[in-house]
Amino acid sequence: MAKKKIIIMGAAGRDFHNFNTLYRKDRSVEVVAFTATQIPDIHGRKYPAVLAGKLYPKGIPIVDESKLLGLIAKHDIDEVVFSYSDVPYEYIMEKAAYVMSAGARFAVEGADPTMVKCNKPLIAVCAVRTGCGKSQTTRRVADILQAMGKKVVAIRHPMPYGNLAKQICQRFATLEDLDKHKCTIEEREEYEPHINRGIVVYAGVDYEAIVREAEKEADVVLWDGGNNDMSFYKADFLITVVDPHRPGHELTYYPGQNNLLMADAIVINKIDSADPDGVSEVRANIAAYNPNAVVIDCASPIQVDKPELIRGKRVLVVEDGPTLTHGEMRYGAGVVAASKYGAAELVDPRPYTVGSITGTFEKYPDIGVLLPAMGYGDQQVADLEKTIARTKCDAVVAATPIDLTRIVKIKQPTTRVHYSLQEIGTPNLETVLSEFFSRKGSGRKLSAAKKK
Repeated sequence: MAKKKIIIMGAAGRDFHNFNTLYRKDRSVEVVAFTATQIPDIHGRKYPAVLAGKLYPKGIPIVDESKLLGLIAKHDIDEVVFSYSDVPYEYIMEKAAYVMSAGARFAVEGADPTMVKCNKPLIAVCAVRTGCGKSQTTRRVADILQAMGKKVVAIRHPMPYGNLAKQICQRFATLEDLDKHKCTIEEREEYEPHINRGIVVYAGVDYEAIVREAEKEADVVLWDGGNNDMSFYKADFLITVVDPHRPGHELTYYPGQNNLLMADAIVINKIDSADPDGVSEVRANIAAYNPNAVVIDCASPIQVDKPELIRGKRVLVVEDGPTLTHGEMRYGAGVVAASKYGAAELVDPRPYTVGSITGTFEKYPDIGVLLPAMGYGDQQVADLEKTIARTKCDAVVAATPIDLTRIVKIKQPTTRVHYSLQEIGTPNLETVLSEFFSRKGSGRKLSAAKKK
C-alpha cells in the first residue's frame, strides 16, 4: 500500500511536536516537508535525522510556507496538517481553502493524541492569545508551589530557532546557561525569570525526552505554555489566562478557545487597566462556554525603576516582540507605564529602523509607534541595537520581561518596566492549588462552592 504523503504546516514548535508524537514511527505515512511562518529565518533548514528517526535518514526539509501550493503539486500530497497557533479561525479556513483547491486534504490534530503523560503532578499554564500575561501567571504559580515546599521544574513551550540537533533536550539552571545555548531574546525573556527564582527550566525539541529528564528532579512539573498553544502534556490541572483588552478573542482564535474550554481555572488578567465592558464580555463568555471553571480575577500593576526618565520626556517604548507581532496587541506594559508616568510623546521608531527590524514592520504594519524587541539571532539583535541607537528620543522605556541592557547596548537613558500578577479577592491561585493538592488522587474535581 502506498504511503500517505503529508506536509506539516508549522512555526518551529507544535509542528515538530506533532511529528514526534504522531508520525515519527508511522510507516503508513511519509512526511515530505515542514513549512514555516511567523518566526524569521526558520525555513531553509532541515529537521535533522537524529530527531526525525530511522524512517527519515536524510531528515525532513523545512520550507517557507509561501511554497506550500507548489509542494502539494510537486509531491502529489495527500494531506496537509495545520500545526501552529495564535491565529483567527478565518485564517485557518483560508489556508484550508487553498490546500483543498490544490487537491489535498486539510487537517488539524486533536489535543489528547499529542499530549505526553508525565509521571509527576503536572500543572499547565496556557492562554487564549499571546500577550495575555501567561508568563507572569506562571511565575506566580511557581512562587506558590515553592512556598508549599515543592521542588518545581518548569518546561517551556519550544523556541528551537538554532541548531535543532543540539536543542533536543536543553536544561537551564543558571544565567550562564543562556549564553552557553546562545539563547535568543525571546528565549531569555521566558527562561531568565524562572532561573532567578531558583527554578530549573527545560526546553528543546523532543518533549517526551524532555519530560523524562525533568520529572527526575521535580516534585511538580510546571508547563509554561507559549504562543497560546495547547499543552504538550496531559495536565493534572490547567490554568488558562484571558485578556479583557481583547474581549471576544477567547472565542475566535485557535487554539485559544480550546484552552478556554479545557481549563480547570481561568485567570482574567489586567482588570486594573482594561475597559470594564471588556471585562464583562470576557466574564460572560467564560460563563457560557466553561461554566465549571474557577474564575480568578487579577491585575497586572506597572512599576518603573526610574520614573523621572519618563515624566515630560519624548520616549521610545520597547515592548515584548511576539506580543506586538502575531499577538496583535496595539500596546503593552511600556505604553501603560508611559501614560501613567506622564510621557510627553511616544517617539515613532519607524523612520530609524534597519535591516530585519524594518522587515518586521513591513510584515506587521499595525504595530504603530512601538518597537518590538525582536532578537531571533545575532543579526536581528544587532539590527535592534542599531535601531534604538538611531532613534531620536530623550529616553528608552524597556518593557520586556528581562533586562534588555544585558543583551543590547543602549546609549540613551533607560528605565525598565516591571509587572507582576496580583490576584483580586478570592478564589485565588493559592486556594485552588492548595485544594488541587489536597484532593490529588481522590479523583474529585474542585468543589462546587469554589467554582461559584
